[in-house]
Amino acid sequence: MTDETAALVLSAHNLWRKYGHRVAVHEVNLQLKRGEVLGLLGPNGAGKSTTLRMLTGNLAPSNGSISICGIDLLEKPREAKSHVGFLPEVPPLYLDMTVDEYLLFAARLHHVDKKSIKSALRNVKQRCGLEHHGRDLLGTLSKGYQQRAGIAQAIIHHPDVIILDEPTVGLDPNQMREIRALIRELSRDSSVILSTHILSEVENVCDRVQLMHKGSVVFDQTVAQLHQQGYNLEMVFTQLTQ
Repeated sequence: MTDETAALVLSAHNLWRKYGHRVAVHEVNLQLKRGEVLGLLGPNGAGKSTTLRMLTGNLAPSNGSISICGIDLLEKPREAKSHVGFLPEVPPLYLDMTVDEYLLFAARLHHVDKKSIKSALRNVKQRCGLEHHGRDLLGTLSKGYQQRAGIAQAIIHHPDVIILDEPTVGLDPNQMREIRALIRELSRDSSVILSTHILSEVENVCDRVQLMHKGSVVFDQTVAQLHQQGYNLEMVFTQLTQ
């Protein structure tokens, strides 16, 4: 195993997804390095959410392979998925639960050791700014705090890979700034895939960007390389997706 291979926490090769005769994703290759924040961009219908669902084991690919921390997702799904935390575009919240009840439920689903659950809840609430909201019903929280709770359930088991699908959608500018800061903080311990429509969000938070269009990856470059060449994401996005 090379040093480069050892540094990878997620690798997807030649992913395809078909729905009948319609091809939603084709020939997608994706690699995520340890500690990296990858921005996944694309217009509506580009195949981003379908790709994320395959990477998290929520949707089987029609073809291709996915490896998470060296574990084949298709051959050993339970073991591979234990290394992943996922926040879908619509957070999987139970609005009649309190924050503490919900996070305890999430911890048990992720098989957090019973002896570690209390410290896991305390830690994740502190990281996500929920330490004063443990007894609040999720349904009474603002959109921003509901998103925080969604992120908290995704990281409560200390996953190596965190996948966030549109985590700042519907938030006001202050809430967006807070979630972006949280994502940067999460990258200290985990690798992150961030799917978003907000180009400035990628430039501010991500190390690398992949752009999808019509089901395939049409651009893959670090943000630093992009800036060195005198380009910006809006220019690239417009040229490649029109």
